[in-house]
Amino acid sequence: MAPLVPSQEELDRRRIIGINAETVTSIPSTDFPGHWPGESHEWSLEKFRNGFNVDFHRNDQFEASFSLIGVDTAIANAFRRILMAEVPTVAIEFVFVHNNTSVIQDEVLASRLGLIPFKGSVEGLNWMRWFKKPTDDDPEGSTPSDYNTIVLRLDVECTENPDADADEQDPRKLYNNAHVYAKDITFEPVGRQEMFFTGDDAIQPVNPDILVAKLRPGQKIEMEMHCIKGIGADHAKFSPVATATYRLMPDIKIERPIIGEDAKKFAKCFPSGVIELEPVTREEAAQKDSGYEGHAGEMKAVVRKPFNDTVSRECLRHEEFQGKVKLGRVRDHFIFNVESSGQFDSDVLFLESVKVLKLKCARWQRGLTDLVR
Repeated sequence: MAPLVPSQEELDRRRIIGINAETVTSIPSTDFPGHWPGESHEWSLEKFRNGFNVDFHRNDQFEASFSLIGVDTAIANAFRRILMAEVPTVAIEFVFVHNNTSVIQDEVLASRLGLIPFKGSVEGLNWMRWFKKPTDDDPEGSTPSDYNTIVLRLDVECTENPDADADEQDPRKLYNNAHVYAKDITFEPVGRQEMFFTGDDAIQPVNPDILVAKLRPGQKIEMEMHCIKGIGADHAKFSPVATATYRLMPDIKIERPIIGEDAKKFAKCFPSGVIELEPVTREEAAQKDSGYEGHAGEMKAVVRKPFNDTVSRECLRHEEFQGKVKLGRVRDHFIFNVESSGQFDSDVLFLESVKVLKLKCARWQRGLTDLVR
């Protein structure tokens, strides 16, 4: 018996996850061998290449939006989790307080400093090695060195400003260093770090205006901080993203014509631009069983930008639209939104997640090879 060849219409139907008033249908993946009798769905590299695509919708320095088309949900979710938890960055891990006479306790101040995102040379970050903390198996751990530790210093003292006006009320003008900002943190390159972290690529806070503490005359903060390489799975401060999310591409099908006042009401059920109104043409009105007979010139609802839809299901609440519209989501079209915390540009982040996944696959392949020997 020859294998069955499904029609393109049937294949398109299988790509859609049904969105109903209170339920979601057709969730499980179906493109694997044996699910559809008589059909072969064996994975092939050529088929994957023909169906895979990446489309960028927005590409700013700190935020990117792009579509990942033609992959399974497990792969898309792997990228999302890697972006949040496994792309390495640097953050303050050890704080050595030499003097702190501010009102902020040492441990609270250390925690605030640890959450400040830093940026620097990506090449230098890749060159750095991991700093191993002491454990029961390795009581000594790593020794701080130029290849695993970045040294930062914060040395600020608040003094009165002799040039301030007598009636001045703003403490930032009354005193010098009344507010301590992230820009007051200085980087001191050690050893080979000068080869990587220089100029604009030096280690520095992503946002120099992050408020660290407030001081008054006589108060001083003097401390040394050590940055190490880490991942978000260890602590959120190492995560290179503020957010990394995806959603499935909405699919809206108007099954039966929606005309006149119903069309205007239908358009209001969706975000702006998703549904637009167009006049019914004479050709459409002349077609039999089209639903537009006798409505030439009236406004009809058409789907224009389903990308902007939030799938709120608002249209399914109204009786006049029952049986006229069908909502869904495309199961292999993932719209990613990645907001970088600053160490990497937003578009580079996804490439970094691909590198991590490739390393995971190589490690798994080596383990499988050793297992079958």
